[in-house]
Amino acid sequence: MTYVEAADAPLRKTGHIKLYGPEGFEGMRKAGRLAAEILDAIAEMIGPGVTTAAVDDLVYEYAVSHGAYSATLMYRGYRYSVCTSINHVVCHGMPNAKPLREGDIVNVDVTIVLDGWYGDSSRMFAIGEIPRRAERLLDVTYESMMRGIAAIKPGGHVGDIGAAIQEFVEPQHMSVVRDFCGHGVGRVFHDEPNIVHVGQRGTGPELVPGMIFTVEPMINLGRPHVKVLSDGWTAVTRDRSLSAQFEHAVGVTETGVEIFTLSPKGYHKPPYATV
Repeated sequence: MTYVEAADAPLRKTGHIKLYGPEGFEGMRKAGRLAAEILDAIAEMIGPGVTTAAVDDLVYEYAVSHGAYSATLMYRGYRYSVCTSINHVVCHGMPNAKPLREGDIVNVDVTIVLDGWYGDSSRMFAIGEIPRRAERLLDVTYESMMRGIAAIKPGGHVGDIGAAIQEFVEPQHMSVVRDFCGHGVGRVFHDEPNIVHVGQRGTGPELVPGMIFTVEPMINLGRPHVKVLSDGWTAVTRDRSLSAQFEHAVGVTETGVEIFTLSPKGYHKPPYATV
């Protein structure tokens, strides 16, 4: 894998890892903050009886009112401004008019485009009182993401991220999904490198200042295997076990890592103190 200056690269996936300068990091701060603000607004409206279609409407309206738009809307034919993945849905769940129920857990994955920069983040939401096993899954999933991010530093390797996640999750008797991964982001929605959430330390591309990508582990209470439903998007656990995911967009700095999508209101993981 080779590295190129993002300013000299075309706005598409080229097989190279793009390195962004101060302008790129500033663009990602603004886009990332807007994505985080949208997730904060969702935390203050979601609950039993709320539909994921209403969540989709909020994302669309919030983005447009702030001079942005959703990256997922009509992406490869996808018809919604957000992905909403409930209970055993691993990712890419589609919003609908069915009300959320007490005890559900739901991942909301937001990607907005602001001034050409992609702000990409997701959070889990607990709908009312949830089972203890679901609480534990959410806690482990969030902690695994943060441990993966903590492993990011110049001179390290992409494999360090996956290793940190896998080494934490599997002793909890949970599993890491292999079928989906994090990805480069910036001025391209899905770019190099792939960020696999399992791995061995010291392997994979070197982490170099200027790299921007997502860390977004998907963790299952059961086995890691998934299948995609006939709609071509919705991925579910094969054994119907609960699944959870958190996601941040991050950049490698000269001294470590910067997270672009932190919650301005401190709504980092459930339960969110919204009152």
